[in-house]
Amino acid sequence: MIRQFELLEMIRAYDPDVDEDLINRAYVFAMRVHGTQKRASGDPYFSHPLEVAGILTRMKLDAATIVTALLHDTVEDTLATLKEIEKHFGPEVARLVDGVTKLSRLELQSDHTREAENFRKFLLAMSEDIRVLLVKLADRLHNMRTLHHIEDAEKRRRIASETTEIYAPLAERIGLRDFKDELEDLAFAEINPEARNSVLARLEFLREQGADAAERIIAGLEKALKDAGIRAEITGREKRPYSIWLKMQRKRVPFEQLSDIMAFRVVVEDRAHCYQALGVLHGSYPVVPGRFKDYMSTPKRNGYRSLHTCVIGPGRNRIEIQIRTREMHEVAERGVAAHWAYKQSEEATRDGRKYGWLRELLQILEQAAGPEEFLEHTKLEMFQDQVFCFTPRGDLISLPRGATPVDFAYAVHSDIGDTCVGAKINGRIMPLKTQLENGDQVEIITSKAQSPSPTWEGFVVTGKARAAIRKFIRSRQMQEYVYLGRAILEKAFNEVGYEYSDKALKGVLKIFRQETPEDLIAAVGSGVITARQILVAVFPGLKDEFEAGTIGKVVTLAAVRKERDKDKGNAVPIKGLTPGMAVHYANCCHPLMGDRIVGIVTPGKGVTIHTIDCDTLESFSDMPERWLDVSWEVERADNQVGRINVTVINEPGALSALASVIAKNLGNILNLKITHRAADFFDMAIDVEVQNVKHLSNIIAALRATPAINSVERARG
Repeated sequence: MIRQFELLEMIRAYDPDVDEDLINRAYVFAMRVHGTQKRASGDPYFSHPLEVAGILTRMKLDAATIVTALLHDTVEDTLATLKEIEKHFGPEVARLVDGVTKLSRLELQSDHTREAENFRKFLLAMSEDIRVLLVKLADRLHNMRTLHHIEDAEKRRRIASETTEIYAPLAERIGLRDFKDELEDLAFAEINPEARNSVLARLEFLREQGADAAERIIAGLEKALKDAGIRAEITGREKRPYSIWLKMQRKRVPFEQLSDIMAFRVVVEDRAHCYQALGVLHGSYPVVPGRFKDYMSTPKRNGYRSLHTCVIGPGRNRIEIQIRTREMHEVAERGVAAHWAYKQSEEATRDGRKYGWLRELLQILEQAAGPEEFLEHTKLEMFQDQVFCFTPRGDLISLPRGATPVDFAYAVHSDIGDTCVGAKINGRIMPLKTQLENGDQVEIITSKAQSPSPTWEGFVVTGKARAAIRKFIRSRQMQEYVYLGRAILEKAFNEVGYEYSDKALKGVLKIFRQETPEDLIAAVGSGVITARQILVAVFPGLKDEFEAGTIGKVVTLAAVRKERDKDKGNAVPIKGLTPGMAVHYANCCHPLMGDRIVGIVTPGKGVTIHTIDCDTLESFSDMPERWLDVSWEVERADNQVGRINVTVINEPGALSALASVIAKNLGNILNLKITHRAADFFDMAIDVEVQNVKHLSNIIAALRATPAINSVERARG
């Protein structure tokens, strides 16, 4: 355990003017309040905050951060309070301790929810002061170093998974590469010990085979640069087992084919010498194609800058080389801590606000429905391999690999994402789901009439885009559920002889655990609560009538079809309802505008629209409360999808004739599937975008008149 004077000496080595009294008081206070507490290893608990403080001194952090490390568990694990800490150590330390304090006292539903909620609040604290994250990462690093002392295997695995998914990416995001590597490797040892041991065995074998290989490579690189008049400091470092294993999985190659088991760093005097050194090395050794990356002109989002290349070096070894200046090396090694100023203004303590990715996480926080969804989006935001794209004005936008124009639009501004209707990539109009490449110039086409499409969620990769799309979907669904729910309730009240009013719902809100009448109406629209349940709650006397069968009788299709023809005034118009939100078109019958239709309320999804002659309706005959009269909106102009089954003669030009007839009749083929092949005929199922049922009928008639078409029928199931 680090002794008091040793800790002070470590701090004085980089900060001679440190407030020694503050450090001493924190040391004594923490040791006193933790008292006889023990860790799982049997060591005194105070050894943990002391080790955390030691880790942070190696990062050369200020006194307030070191004191926070010593006190970070006092509020949670002892009788000490934040008021005491503020009284003895000042408001700055109290704020930092409050930000780092674990939130295990939260009464939440599950471990996963607790993890998400802790992380959400942690990011809020971190956004105010990045030192909160530095202390938390040092805390997690020491906990991982002592993880093997925990007896519960499941708990060890959960902590290791959380470390890999959250804390290691956060460490990488602020440039703490060593933290990230060690956290991942320690978690790897717990999650997949067999794989780690296998990699370690291979590394040991290679060390024995080429004990002096690294020295020979460094000597060769030094000679090449010295001959060119470039002063450089060259070091080599073996990669950690997790990094090696991850690359083997990603590239699907065996250990022997990896070229960067060991990375060599060339540190030169200035930026110009970086490119000169690169030229010398490329001129001295054969270059491995496709392995050059310039993170100097396009830095990573955590501020990392360097030149990466791979050459066939001395001894015919494939070696990875990183070229950087001393300043760049400091940032690469220590991340945000490399920029730290000990005695500067308040702005220095709020370095977290300089990180654009942190602002994006906070935007996601505002848009996510709950802590678990926020955690999902945040993981998307943190796990990334970058691509760099440009706006038409030349502004650089960095995105995760696999990002699309929709991700790009939301990265520029949320309003641009919400109103995106198309995109030009390098001057060509391309689909919105196109994956962007490094160097692409992207121009987003917008329209005030546009809103986010639910289909976008299937291909966006950034947490910011997905959170914004889901927020819109939730808002629109809520509106549509309220519209549907009110229509369902009006119909139900009329059937039993009462006039509907929202006021009637206020007295039953507690029964259904809803806060407002609108929430209750939306629950009816989504199918979570039925209109019959509302009626019985508002009018208890109706319960006996429902049970006796005097109202709400079993529905027969014949009765529904007869009633549907007789009275269309009671039907709910599908007015302004977006397919896929509160209303869904049944895949069994593919209803089109002009068809006679009926709605079936599906719990949690809203209403599914079927044609009145759909065979599926038979299965709902004993659930009258789920039936809803619906009608098409007369002025509705959105295109819909109809499915047809076609039998085509197997001869040259038949498929061309089929497509030509559909196109001439202004239909658009969205999908085509061959369902049966034979020597003489092919059977196909074709989805055609049309305006209404009449439009589809015209296309079917035109196809029937085509010699190459044997038969055409509208699909029914």
